[in-house]
Amino acid sequence: MKLNKKISLYNSISAQVGIGTLIIFIAMVLVAAVAAAVLIQTSGTLQQKAQSTGKEATQEVSSNLIVKGIEGIRAKNSSTSMAGNISLLKLKVGLNVGSSPVDVNQVVISITDGTTTNNLIYANNDKTYGYSMNNFSSSATAATNLYSLLTGTQAVPGVNAKYYFTVDKIRDEDGSFTQEKPVMNTGDLATFYVSTLSSKDKDFQYIGTINVNGNQKDSGLVIRPRTSVSIVLTPESGVITNADFVTPSSYGTKETVVLYP
Repeated sequence: MKLNKKISLYNSISAQVGIGTLIIFIAMVLVAAVAAAVLIQTSGTLQQKAQSTGKEATQEVSSNLIVKGIEGIRAKNSSTSMAGNISLLKLKVGLNVGSSPVDVNQVVISITDGTTTNNLIYANNDKTYGYSMNNFSSSATAATNLYSLLTGTQAVPGVNAKYYFTVDKIRDEDGSFTQEKPVMNTGDLATFYVSTLSSKDKDFQYIGTINVNGNQKDSGLVIRPRTSVSIVLTPESGVITNADFVTPSSYGTKETVVLYP
């Protein structure tokens, strides 16, 4: 006698639960991957900005010009016939220890005698006014360009002495300093020439060793005795440099007058 076997089918939901869990797991992995990609990209961007900011901050505190001394030169005809005002300023300028290189072509010198203020750029700078200084030559000597500073004028922006300054190197061991591209590195020393000619100086033939032949142009400044003078040197990056002084009560018979420090 055979036993009758009863076969029954049961519904099971275990597989469905497993698929749902797998879908949720995959979704979580995708979300985590997207979040990780966003964090990596954001951290990279922040790192680049931090490095850039740090570099700029370093430049701001390390590019320091130092005015080591200022001399005033009086126009003259002879050792006994000299102007009553200072006709030319010679600023001896160097860099602080650890300073970044400074492009003199981007330096702005502001000078005031208490009445008139001149904002001066380097003679080869043709970006600010659209023109470099009239008769400036990158292949000429510093003395030739100084002569152009003292005697030249042009339609735009005007009298050279009111808008430009010139330079001459004193010490340049690495050869980075030229009339065309005057770049100062640590250890370099240069003379910055600033014209302070007034209309009263036109009767004199010489300014230092430069024979101006009476062609000198008025800078608008008048540096007579007991004059308060303020000079500000502003590099492209870095801190500004101030040099303030009061001229002596009398220039006496001196052609060269020490004004600062």
